[in-house]
Amino acid sequence: MNDLSESVWADILGHLRTHHPSIARGWFSQLRPGPLANGVVTIIAANAAQLSYLHEHCVRPFVEASQAATGRLVSVAFEAANGETLESAGYSPAIPGDDAPSLRLNGDYVFENFVVGPCNRMAHATCMAVSQSPGTTYNPLFIHGAAGLGKTHLLHAVCHRILDHAPGTRIVFLSCETFVNHFIEAVERGALNNFRYRYRHADVLMIDDVQFLSGRDRTQEEFFHTFNTLYQLHRQIVLSADAPPSDIPQLEERLVSRFKWGLVTRIDPPCLETRLAIINKKMRILGIDLPQEVAQYVASHFTANARELEGAINRLHSTAALESRPIDMELSRAVLGGEENTVRRQVRIQDIMGLVTERFDVKLSDLQGRRRSRSIALPRQVCMYLARRHTPHSLEEIGGFFGGRDHTTVLHAVKLIGRLRQQDTTFRQRVDEMEESLRKTN
Repeated sequence: MNDLSESVWADILGHLRTHHPSIARGWFSQLRPGPLANGVVTIIAANAAQLSYLHEHCVRPFVEASQAATGRLVSVAFEAANGETLESAGYSPAIPGDDAPSLRLNGDYVFENFVVGPCNRMAHATCMAVSQSPGTTYNPLFIHGAAGLGKTHLLHAVCHRILDHAPGTRIVFLSCETFVNHFIEAVERGALNNFRYRYRHADVLMIDDVQFLSGRDRTQEEFFHTFNTLYQLHRQIVLSADAPPSDIPQLEERLVSRFKWGLVTRIDPPCLETRLAIINKKMRILGIDLPQEVAQYVASHFTANARELEGAINRLHSTAALESRPIDMELSRAVLGGEENTVRRQVRIQDIMGLVTERFDVKLSDLQGRRRSRSIALPRQVCMYLARRHTPHSLEEIGGFFGGRDHTTVLHAVKLIGRLRQQDTTFRQRVDEMEESLRKTN
């Protein structure tokens, strides 16, 4: 166990203010660094109000800053100095109603971190306009494009900017799948009044992946009336989907018509210049130097979307840190595959699970269950290791696929498998074969 030095702590705060100015607050100077133990940096808040803000907005930025300052793959834990918890302080969701969810925004998804190019300039400009004057221009705003192009990033950025200008704004932001599930639960429990209060009293309603309404007649009926209520009250509505309104199958014509009332804008795949800008932005955020030939290599081989590019950089960064190697062309080819200039399908965690269940002869339910025997724990840890290297998911997201395990468990698995690969030649060959299989199938 080691305490962070004053210089390292100063570097962490400096990194946050430089790379994440939107989440940095003056009271950060009141925070105190705790011990660095078992790969976890503890940061102590003065009270539950600070603790709430840190948990909701600052986990990833602090992890990134701590890794940049320490040069190690670490995670972060927040604690209150007086032992106060969020529950004891009486924090509750901003919008009343039965089981109303609190607004959880990604602190990295702000306008300052969004790379603008010809592919997304219109969508970015309209989102900026909406954030400055919600409910008056471009209402509703409908953004469409393929996965990984930045739709969700822009929606989060709008929320951040609105709350910066008007902290009391009641924003409801969720996926369409969650909206559908809430509606089904409300019908089953006879709680439609609570459901309607939750959504029809919002100042801003944002629904991600609205194509999920397809074929759901009763939910479409409910959403139609929710839309009308908010629109008549001049409340801002922002929707995203993978296709324009008229191309969403089994979507009622009256909804298609209303979705076109404001502005429909598209995000396209990034061009080479935009891809290079995305890579350079990610490098600055991570605090790493990437040779220009490596940046060109990544930009040429990962052409589909920003998420794919960021996933490639994350894999290079984590592999270089785990194996104490420089990021060069040799490492890039080893980690990211051959030199074929092809559009690659992004590896999914489901692909990794399927491969591991086959190679280790275990059941999927065991990988996602609570059993801790070595015969199950090792394959599960291999899954986490491969997911960290081959997908853009965060430690927290990876843990969620494996029974809701926390980020420290995933980080431990990544480091453990990295050590085993170095110590055991047979084991390394086994993992290498699985990685090669993933590259061939994507």
